[in-house]
Amino acid sequence: MIDIQRRIAASFAAQALMDTLGAKLALVADGEVHIALPFSTHLSQQHGFVHAGAITSAVDSACGYAALTKAPQGYEVVTAEFKINFLRPALGERFLAIGNVQNAGKLLTVCTGEVRAFMADEPAYKVIALMQATIAKVQSEKI
Repeated sequence: MIDIQRRIAASFAAQALMDTLGAKLALVADGEVHIALPFSTHLSQQHGFVHAGAITSAVDSACGYAALTKAPQGYEVVTAEFKINFLRPALGERFLAIGNVQNAGKLLTVCTGEVRAFMADEPAYKVIALMQATIAKVQSEKI
């Protein structure tokens, strides 16, 4: 598991968008990845909520990296499709995007994602978005 954690950490560090968003890799486990996203006014839309694009980017990456935990050496992953439902406005001090593998096939991996909003120092959270994603495995040299 240490090798996959290093592999995902290195890939995550190379994603300029995650750096731009201020996102951090919070957990890497077999079939599950968490990405932390702090609130920032730079990520907000006109009503003061975190923009749907920022939320979607974080949970898409969490699903993709969860799929990568199941991919063999020599393979990378790319998103083939996703559907996201926003359940409530993205209000909170911090957010956690969680990607989970539901089924890892030969070429496609189906993942579910959840985004949780947390208020200042409260352990309770509200689920603000749900995602279903299909992630494709591709040989590294083909990217």
